[in-house]
Amino acid sequence: MMILRPIQESDYPALLNIAHESGHGFTSLPVNEELLQKKIARSVASFGKDADKPFDEGYLFVLEDSDTGEVVGTSGIEAAVGLDDAFYHYHLSKVIHSSRTLDVYKAVDILTLCNDYTGATELCTLFLKDGYRKGPNGKLLSRSRFLFINAHRARFAETVIAEMRGVSDENGESPFWQWLEEHFFSMDFPTADYLTGIGQKVFIAELMPKYPIYVNLLSKEAQAVIGQVHDNTRPAIQLLKNEGFTFNGYVDIFDAGPTVEAKVDNIRTVRNIEKRKVKIGDSTGGYPVMIANDRLVDYRASVIEVNLTDDSGDVILAPHVAAALNVAEGDIVSLTKI
Repeated sequence: MMILRPIQESDYPALLNIAHESGHGFTSLPVNEELLQKKIARSVASFGKDADKPFDEGYLFVLEDSDTGEVVGTSGIEAAVGLDDAFYHYHLSKVIHSSRTLDVYKAVDILTLCNDYTGATELCTLFLKDGYRKGPNGKLLSRSRFLFINAHRARFAETVIAEMRGVSDENGESPFWQWLEEHFFSMDFPTADYLTGIGQKVFIAELMPKYPIYVNLLSKEAQAVIGQVHDNTRPAIQLLKNEGFTFNGYVDIFDAGPTVEAKVDNIRTVRNIEKRKVKIGDSTGGYPVMIANDRLVDYRASVIEVNLTDDSGDVILAPHVAAALNVAEGDIVSLTKI
């Protein structure tokens, strides 16, 4: 049985292993032991904190195979980005060059550096180990965060965003960054990506071009990857699009990967959440649902098969499933169909 739960300090070796496996371009999990330990400590503190509005909290979850105890994936939520460190994007828009005298009219794409998503809640740090990219595991790792956000609304903003990994090759080289490096920087993409991941972002403000960049001045290779995702990220962005997330022209400043956004109330999983009372008993067959206990420190979520035809409207859970989810008879749970 796969269980999603808050990360614990004892999960550090597993998180370090995931950081190694995630590779270049996965900014939120750099291979830095001190930083990873701080991320875990920050998450533990965030789950234990009383909060009536989003601020600098970071919630990190792990996906555990309860049969083996192995941690096979991770995902996270940043409560409100940009309130401590500046949160940069490029916004893709158009300017019009026209002259009635010369009968010339031309629309030109430009990239403008901005901080428009300051204060938004961010979905981040999603990674699933290769051997477990099957069945409902990816959906559990991603969509269970929506159940958590819905259960603890005061802790999160109304706008939720997700930065998607942009195009880079097997060596971690980004065509978009190669153009920026040539004209404005003297460091390669893996180095810039790593420095951002460990929180050293001051070089962005110091070296990034302050004026809009005309897209048609970029190399053809750089232009081609603006708003495109890494091959490994295609399932993740498709899942978010199915949830109602949209791309509104914001891209990452390093690899030009797209950022997608949605209002909490418009997210499909949130709209379809049902509240049910737990009944302990024999559970036979049914259909798959994602289910969560709505707690904070002891949050648990999983995908199980249940039969919801009980006349009382309760959800019947087998004893071992109830134990794994940290629920007892009479508790209220959230569930949504897969």
